[in-house]
Order: sequence, then structure tokens, then C-alpha cells
Amino acid sequence: MQTQEFDELYGKVAQELRRGILVLATLSQLKEAKYGYALISSLAEHGLEIEQGTLYPLLRRLESQELLQSEWNVDGSRPRRYYLISPTGLEMLGALTAEWRNLTTVMDRLLEISSTEGESHESH
Repeated sequence: MQTQEFDELYGKVAQELRRGILVLATLSQLKEAKYGYALISSLAEHGLEIEQGTLYPLLRRLESQELLQSEWNVDGSRPRRYYLISPTGLEMLGALTAEWRNLTTVMDRLLEISSTEGESHESH
């Protein structure tokens, strides 16, 4: 596989991997009310880039699933919709956090096994 083909494939696979963590990442940042752009900035500060076209549909879906609450604030120069994790969302955040920790433990073991097997194959 050529470098450009690999890079394109990597981009798609990495995007799939990242997409899976967006709900957990979003819920984790909404213990205090934030509007969309502030949430994008908060996630980016911690190393997770997300585009508006991905975030806003996600926020609407999480609200329809009752994991978030929102309200409009019209006090500033322009109206902004602020999102906050709901009680159900807090419960989901706890459950997803436990699942994340379990999965990372499993993946660490699998990757360690894969790494040591790769070394043993190289030494033969």
C-alpha cells in the first residue's frame, strides 16, 4: 500500500475510533453549562478536536435521549443555547466511564501481547 493510500485509510479508521468516544467526552465536559463553541474549545484544549457539524447534531441527539438539558440565554450580545448534563446523563457518564476504563485495560493487555509477540517473531 502506498503512503498516500495508507494515510487516507488511517484517517478514516482513526475517525471511526474517535467517533466512538465523542459521547463520553461531551458528557464529561458538561457538568457546568456550556454553549457549543465553548464546548468545542474545552474539548480542543484537552486534545480532542471536534467540528461544529459533528458536535451540534450530537448535542441534539443527547438532549433527545435525555442525557443533556439545554436552555437559551439571551442576556449577551446574541442568544446562545447552553447545554448541561442531566441526572440521567450523570448516571450514563458514570456507566460509560467504567466501560471506558474496562476497555482501555483490555486494550492495554491486547496491545502488550501483540507487542511482545511481534518481538518474539522478529527474534526468530
